[in-house]
Amino acid sequence: MANNVSIADEGKKQFIVVKIGGEQYGIDISYVDNIVRMQNITRVPKVQPYFKGIINLRGEIVPVMSIRTKMDLEPDEITDVTRIIILKLEEHGVLGILVDEVKEVVTLGPDEIDKVSYDAKSNKNNFINGVGKNGEELISLFDTNSIIDETEAV
Repeated sequence: MANNVSIADEGKKQFIVVKIGGEQYGIDISYVDNIVRMQNITRVPKVQPYFKGIINLRGEIVPVMSIRTKMDLEPDEITDVTRIIILKLEEHGVLGILVDEVKEVVTLGPDEIDKVSYDAKSNKNNFINGVGKNGEELISLFDTNSIIDETEAV
């Protein structure tokens, strides 16, 4: 993939495209601190079901969350391509999220992102704030803050 587009281009954003189940999701690269291979996760008792536990990442304790469980999808299947994406969030510190696979990094401009409308009757958070169009592929774009904020509120 040739990337001769300057990041300074007006309004363009980069997203890491990950696979969860059969779908592709984009995570704003500005939140991503690191991508690590699957490792032993130490379980923690009496936490929300979507928290898998904690890992020790170079001396830092990082909580790890299952995005699949959080979104009411089928349970995680750990494979050779499963990764933990380490998100760095100003107010909440660090958080790891399990993804089935990391695909690529894409740059999307404002004309390639459609905002999603929310059903006002539903109180349920849908975690997606837009859909990116990368050629023929559609990528659901995570609202990283809504994933984290709900995590903290529960």
